Amino acid sequence: MATTAEMVKELRQATGAGVLDCRKALEACAGDIAQAADYLRKKGLAAAEKKAGRAANEGTIGSYIHTGSRLAALVELNCETDFVARTDEFQELAHDLAMQVVAASPRWISAEDVPTEVVDIEKDTYRREALAEGKSERIVDRIIEGRLAKFYDQYCLLRQPYFRDPDITIADLIKQKIAQLGENIVVRRFVRFEVGGSE
Repeated sequence: MATTAEMVKELRQATGAGVLDCRKALEACAGDIAQAADYLRKKGLAAAEKKAGRAANEGTIGSYIHTGSRLAALVELNCETDFVARTDEFQELAHDLAMQVVAASPRWISAEDVPTEVVDIEKDTYRREALAEGKSERIVDRIIEGRLAKFYDQYCLLRQPYFRDPDITIADLIKQKIAQLGENIVVRRFVRFEVGGSE
């Protein structure tokens, strides 16, 4: 099937990919727009993985103040160039991450950031709970790992479900933006404020 300009335009609007990339994807997928969109997504995610190690020293501070001004968050989001930092897509991502911090109350950016003493306390608690539930010693370690994974999913920003689309995590969202914007993107730090809060 011949690739038409209308097909390229439709795919481009759906994915945000460049004209040449859309044309190549449509040719590779025999004109099937849905398959071409999936092809571009997979290609973009693979490229995003390669970019993950690059230095990200530019960026912006995303902010969000919840209605009523009792909850707020600031997020430092970094990328490779000032050009990308000023784009609407990057600014919107920083704002959405600040909203995520307000909504989901993460305590750390990733599982690697959780202090060892906190992990040890959680593991000990899960072990005692599993044994109290009558679970056999040989499966307790698997139970601990499962409960620890849920703990990370709840308290680590990158593992939380994205509030606008719970089918993807924040890490998935960032990978999509890396693929779209063509630069490494890193959440450097965040802070959440709550009126009367202890932290």
